[in-house]
Amino acid sequence: MRKIELSIAALATNESQSNNFVVILKEEEGNRRLPVVIGGFEAQAIAIAIEKIQPNRPLTHDLFRNVLLKLKVSLQEIIISDLKNGVFYAELICIKEDGTTMAIDSRTSDAIALAVRFSCPIFAYDFILEDAGISLEEEEETEEKANAKNKWESYPIEKLNEILAEALESEDYEKAAQIRDELNKRNQ
Repeated sequence: MRKIELSIAALATNESQSNNFVVILKEEEGNRRLPVVIGGFEAQAIAIAIEKIQPNRPLTHDLFRNVLLKLKVSLQEIIISDLKNGVFYAELICIKEDGTTMAIDSRTSDAIALAVRFSCPIFAYDFILEDAGISLEEEEETEEKANAKNKWESYPIEKLNEILAEALESEDYEKAAQIRDELNKRNQ
């Protein structure tokens, strides 16, 4: 089976399933997207790692990363390895200090959260993209980006800082990342 490299294109709320999110993975060398439905906690863990937000205490995925590093095991890559009844399956491909490689079964959402923390590649087998991938035309993708609006644009900086502090206090890291991005955009 051929492995296809993917990267995270977007993390969004799932319109059809409340309390769930969708991580959109895109082909590095193609125009297909792979939408993966994930839970809220996993979405938050991925968003925190992408945005490089440092929580006060390690989250579960940070803890797992720290344990692997202490045991001198590195995460080489993750592979979305199967699709059964609409559920994606993934493997963590790890390498021990002695060079031994091992595959560890994982939920796809957890594997993605770890891939972001280890800065390692994400792969899927070609049959998964053929079965569950969505092809996007480049024009549609550009139009979607142009139509996306930033809901924080109309807020003054002082109010954004207030909302950011509240979001961090309540551990709403997704909102905090959006506000931080808006503040960074204004400071450029």
